[in-house]
Amino acid sequence: MMCTKMVQVLWGCFLLWNLYISSAQTIYPGIKARATQRALDYGIQAGVEMIEQMVKERNIPDLKGSESPEFLKIDYMNYKLINIKINAFSLPNTSLAFVPGVGIRALIKHGTANISTDWEIKSPLFQDTGGANLLLSGVYFTGIVVLARNDFGHPILKLQDCNAQVSHNDISFSGELSVLYNSFAEPMEKPILKNLNKMLCPIITSEVEALNANLSTLEVLRSIDNYTLLDYSLVSSPEITENYIDLNLKGVFYPLENLTDPPFSSVPFVLPEHSDSMIYVGISEYFFKSASYAYFTAGAFNVTLTTKKIFNNLIRNSQGLGNMLSWIAELYILSQPFMVQVLAREPPVVNLLPGNFTLDIPASFVILTQSKNSTAETIISMDFVASTNVALAILGQRLICSLSLNRFRLSLPESIRSNIEVLRFENILSSILHFGVLPLANAKLQQGFPLPNPHKISLVNSDIEVLEGFLLISTDLKYKTSLKQQPSFHGWEVLNLISGQWRGKPAPWLPVWSPLQEVNRP
Repeated sequence: MMCTKMVQVLWGCFLLWNLYISSAQTIYPGIKARATQRALDYGIQAGVEMIEQMVKERNIPDLKGSESPEFLKIDYMNYKLINIKINAFSLPNTSLAFVPGVGIRALIKHGTANISTDWEIKSPLFQDTGGANLLLSGVYFTGIVVLARNDFGHPILKLQDCNAQVSHNDISFSGELSVLYNSFAEPMEKPILKNLNKMLCPIITSEVEALNANLSTLEVLRSIDNYTLLDYSLVSSPEITENYIDLNLKGVFYPLENLTDPPFSSVPFVLPEHSDSMIYVGISEYFFKSASYAYFTAGAFNVTLTTKKIFNNLIRNSQGLGNMLSWIAELYILSQPFMVQVLAREPPVVNLLPGNFTLDIPASFVILTQSKNSTAETIISMDFVASTNVALAILGQRLICSLSLNRFRLSLPESIRSNIEVLRFENILSSILHFGVLPLANAKLQQGFPLPNPHKISLVNSDIEVLEGFLLISTDLKYKTSLKQQPSFHGWEVLNLISGQWRGKPAPWLPVWSPLQEVNRP
């Protein structure tokens, strides 16, 4: 009995230890997104423009109060300011700064605002309605937006140390009795200002909470195409220093039907300490390796080319077509249709070295007859490894890749390993890869990989650098105003840090992509 209990205790300790070990394992990000102080400085400019658009349609809560003005000699007077609209405002002294380990501090000083409103007054002696204009000056706000992560990998925000007040307001009544009301406007300004200052921080806090509600519904796992999903979730809370904030995103691909992590782990990488650009995005080798594994698992790398497809792709190159037809003729099937299969044997191997991005594709090459009255017959089957160079560009909010064939290595059957046969096979394989397979692959890659981007923010002055183990994208931001569609104040569209569906048509073919190179035998 004692032995049985001891085994149970040991087994329980073993399970707890395994749980501890698994929870203690560090998950390194596949993508790092860094915003510098330059981004914050530009954010002030873009933020004021966004606020200016939003506040014109913002429904500000009614301002209510009750006073006993001595100059009117009445017991009480209830007032209400309704339909409050901010017509114009100015925030001349605004700053944003990083608070290490906490968040971002916002500071506004010497702000002004022009507000129009309707009012209602009720007292034992009279009641009346009308309109008024308020000029607020000495607007002051300070607070820290704390940035963190919830259990589902969503960013969460919290307003801390809020302090907001307006130091002075001038009220001017309009209407038939405006002269009368303006004569006692000054005594009314103080109680209105007092109640207004009480409302400011609760209003700002409620807006942050509303934004959090939108953040919690953000899709951090999104479909890329018919084969894969991409996980954009945060793996840790944002890292904040005096000079920048880093968002660590998981950045891993999954096959559409299987959300199991790939059989290799992410490794840490460090972004260089640059500050010339607003945004830096590091995309690790792990990101591309997981994409390679996911697409391989989903069968996306297997290509079948029929006679019609081959002719459509080769007809532009007479030399390639001539090589193809002469080789097929020598194999006695000129009168028969044929098809070519390129089947990936393993996930393509990704290598990121300084200034060099390569993709090695181990595959099998099979040529089959294609007859209407009989089953397909394999003419030849061989293995090869195609080494490709990857050219990169940023178009819109997407990272675009294209492949160009660098070289390949053949593994031929023993019966046809003469130099002449090897040369023939290399010629035909070169033509099919150049003009059949790679155009199909590049057409798919043309869709690009989505980059994290704020709504209505475009990437400008972008640069891509291939470093050891990761890509470094350096870019500035540009806010695009739109008069046709104004975002709602609570809308996630305003701060869409991790984008939803990509908008627009597929990118045109990029002239900056490397042309297909001649095949060089090792």
